[in-house]
Amino acid sequence: MQTTWQRSSSQCCAGWLSTSDRTGPGADRSAYGAGVTEPPGGPPIRRDLLRWAEALAGSARTGLGFTESLYERERYEEILHVAAEIRAGADALAGREVAAAALVDEWMDTVGRGVPGYITPKVTVGAVVGNDDGELLLVQRADSGLWLYPTGWADVGYSAAEVVVKEVREETGIECEVVRPIAILDGMRLGFTGIPLYSLVFHCQMTGGQLKAHPLECSDVGFFAEGHLPDDTILPDQWADDAFAAIRGEPLEVRFDVPRNPTWRGSEA
Repeated sequence: MQTTWQRSSSQCCAGWLSTSDRTGPGADRSAYGAGVTEPPGGPPIRRDLLRWAEALAGSARTGLGFTESLYERERYEEILHVAAEIRAGADALAGREVAAAALVDEWMDTVGRGVPGYITPKVTVGAVVGNDDGELLLVQRADSGLWLYPTGWADVGYSAAEVVVKEVREETGIECEVVRPIAILDGMRLGFTGIPLYSLVFHCQMTGGQLKAHPLECSDVGFFAEGHLPDDTILPDQWADDAFAAIRGEPLEVRFDVPRNPTWRGSEA
């Protein structure tokens, strides 16, 4: 039987990602909701433009972090301007007006020196938590009212598994232990985020605690049986079957993005 894990990347669910387009001080701390409830939008080519722009900008910023050559710095800064125009054009396809010059300034502010300046994707984690009754833990997001499993940005100083346990505790009051990873996905490739990131989703088992929603991020939390998820759950038809299969202990291969060939061809090519 074909599972979500065996589908092509373009068919994979938003729920395994649940990330945000936003960065900076006003960004969503919990890293879920905005990327699903407010997806980048626009035609399929926009996904390619975003990816190409971010790849160029990342390479240019990394180069700026390592080079000592004034000539190379000028070339990298020129590439940043090109990437900003591509990114602004992509946002225009979704009806958003973004100034290319502002993007260049934002990117330049993140340039570091040496290894700290090497640009890499951000990382988010998600937790598919089951209890002894085989129910799934869900969180209702405060700003949208939509339901999804707990997720969050990976914090410095924690392993991926440690930050999953922390996020579940902070958002829901539930203590859990990590069983295994079940998905490692590229958020931009799936089209549910406008920034480069990887999403690491883990199956977890409840070990204790009591349900208590985070006062700022969550309106409600609860455990739900298969087939009885809230009406406002985000795309359950695309991930719930596999989540409950993991909770039941059924064998599931870790879902990942199959390498593209060629790597940089557009999705409509």
